[in-house]
Amino acid sequence: MLSILQSEWFKFRHSKILFMILTVPLVGIFLGLTNGFSDDRVNEWYLSLLTMNFTYGLLFLPLLTGVLASVICRYEHQAGGWKQLLALPVTRGKVFAAKYILLLLLVLVIQLLFFASLYVVGIMQGFTDPFPMQIVWKSLVGGWVATLPLVALQLWMAIMFKSFAAPFAVNVILTLPTILVVNSERLGSFYPWAQPFLMMYIGGDTSDTFFVPWDQLLTVVGGSFLLFFIGGYIYFQRKAV
Repeated sequence: MLSILQSEWFKFRHSKILFMILTVPLVGIFLGLTNGFSDDRVNEWYLSLLTMNFTYGLLFLPLLTGVLASVICRYEHQAGGWKQLLALPVTRGKVFAAKYILLLLLVLVIQLLFFASLYVVGIMQGFTDPFPMQIVWKSLVGGWVATLPLVALQLWMAIMFKSFAAPFAVNVILTLPTILVVNSERLGSFYPWAQPFLMMYIGGDTSDTFFVPWDQLLTVVGGSFLLFFIGGYIYFQRKAV
């Protein structure tokens, strides 16, 4: 498994997508400096994180996971790459698992970079309120956990479609309605593209517009993760190459 992960990383780091990942702090800083909201009754860090998450959690993070999934399967879709890879002494299950693990690690790096940008925004704006470490870690880890089913689904689509543009287009089409779906009490928590935002949302009051109980979210995330991961795993096992 370690050798497969090293191979996947070797292919991935030669792609231009690493440059896009490194732009995440710049995007976060831009969102933080242009939010235009202020409230003396609310912790400055809290308010900045809340406003930054509206764009990052709803749009940027889901879209970027789709790009990562497409890139990680790009080489295999070119010039019989799947046949060459599976001709090696590796199992399909380990290949699928390695790609999935690498995607999750990359998403974790993205999350860390985004929250590093929050700290930079606070320093640049001279925040004097105490840094809410517990809330920040809860939002960081919660957003990462929420991407588990989404990454599994994106990887499944990336393996299914040979074209780089096809899974990305599907991802864009399904990401844009998130802005509307997230306001639905019935559909919001069940929509994979809305789960990162909801688990990164730091409002905890039941009167909040986007409030969804964490136990409900974790159940939905866990169930959809099993559905998409097993579905993608079985599809890859039976895929003709």
